Amino acid sequence: MRDTLFFPFEARYHSIAKPRDGSMYVMQAGGESGRRATIAGVAIDALSFDEVVDAILAYAAAGGAPAYVVTPNAHHVVLLQSDPLLREVYAGALLVVPDGVPLLWGAALLGTPLPSRVNGTDLFETLCALAARDGLRVFLLGGRAGAAVAAAARLSARHPALEVCGTYCPPFGFENDPVESEQILRRIRAARPHLLFVGLGAPKQEYWMYRNRVAAEVPVSLGIGVSFELVGGVVARAPRWMQRAGLEWFYRLSTEPKRLWRRYVFGNAAFCVLLARQFAARRILRRRA
Repeated sequence: MRDTLFFPFEARYHSIAKPRDGSMYVMQAGGESGRRATIAGVAIDALSFDEVVDAILAYAAAGGAPAYVVTPNAHHVVLLQSDPLLREVYAGALLVVPDGVPLLWGAALLGTPLPSRVNGTDLFETLCALAARDGLRVFLLGGRAGAAVAAAARLSARHPALEVCGTYCPPFGFENDPVESEQILRRIRAARPHLLFVGLGAPKQEYWMYRNRVAAEVPVSLGIGVSFELVGGVVARAPRWMQRAGLEWFYRLSTEPKRLWRRYVFGNAAFCVLLARQFAARRILRRRA
């Protein structure tokens, strides 16, 4: 198992983890390591995909205090401008990693490039593959009816050693039902997962992890959006070339226009405005300096 030390620091965590290549890297709370980029006030950890995977696995295996990981995209950045609760959620996250390619473009434009995209679906699949190797249990919460079960079946077929200790698709509005909410937490605690994947959509999944991480008693929870549907084959994923080109949002919009058009048309435009304002302010400050 990796050599890992964890030190609580307010709502975030210091961690020193040993990646698979044997080198050492440090993640520190509050951006003290300098490995963070800020886009429209949202601080994002500047870690590679492999570094994120190693850090999550090490933390889960060590049984650290219950924590959660958020995977922002342009939509999240826009929501964070007017949602104080979501800002609290982000401030308390173990890791904030860039799911959307536009965040990489924005960080590069602002002179604080991020190493790579940490796509939520890729993260989900990779963590499950390595959990099978390391003997870590996983639980899948959320998704459309049957999506979590389908995703678990496909992942178990690929990785026979994977221990999916539970799946559950809660009914609509469950978060407002105290009895249902407590039953969900009991299911999770009884299953004792090391990793909890939460696919409730943003920002519901982020709110849920923030409010329930302690009661769930899971080392690491991750909000992964529509990943159960994508991995389970319920929803088709964009071709690889579109993912690499940052056009996965366009593919999703073309397949589910009625549900997603407002988010992507207005949301992407709002993100561009926020980025342009920050870029302009940065140039003004440089000129004054």
